[in-house]
Amino acid sequence: MDDFTLGEPALVCRWRLAGGELPLCNRHLRALGARQVNGTTVPKALVSWAKQHIEWTLADGSVEHPDGVLMVVIDKKGRAAMAVGPYEEPKSTSTGALVNRARAAAREATSTQVSPETLWAFADGAFMYDIASGQRASGASSLCEDLAKTLGIPVTRRPGLTEEVMDGRLTPEELFLVSDEHGVLGATGRQGMHLAEGFERLFEQARQRNET
Repeated sequence: MDDFTLGEPALVCRWRLAGGELPLCNRHLRALGARQVNGTTVPKALVSWAKQHIEWTLADGSVEHPDGVLMVVIDKKGRAAMAVGPYEEPKSTSTGALVNRARAAAREATSTQVSPETLWAFADGAFMYDIASGQRASGASSLCEDLAKTLGIPVTRRPGLTEEVMDGRLTPEELFLVSDEHGVLGATGRQGMHLAEGFERLFEQARQRNET
């Protein structure tokens, strides 16, 4: 980040890499194109710029951190830059910690229209996740929606889920955060194993491709 010559950041996307690849590339780019900066949707030209740089420079740029994090930063004037940094595990996966992350991401989404981290739950044979009306799913959440469909498990978008969990109105069998940076983070004692395996399998396949 020290090499960036941007103004004040208006949007920061953090996307997890695996083996020097961006496994959810197309999903992340679609979500980037749905985001807003200063009330204006991210221009198609900027999304094309991001795609081009990922295709042309990511392999070389991720040599030091092949399983790191790709950061895309857009400042308030609409200028953008990209960099790769190391991945750091979250300090806590307690229910309270995941809820705080989900709340912070939801506040970000009030202006950008895409939340990079959302709280998910599994209860009564169905998945549900907290996404406000009119907002688009992040790259990671869109993958989890599709993974759930392959398992034959319904998915419901449920605004206010986070608060239902915190005030005890909902006690799910599984509770987890879905994050563009961290993948599927199961709350301590209530893992999100239904989707975590499929998510990690995709990333492991990318690592294996780059080991050969």
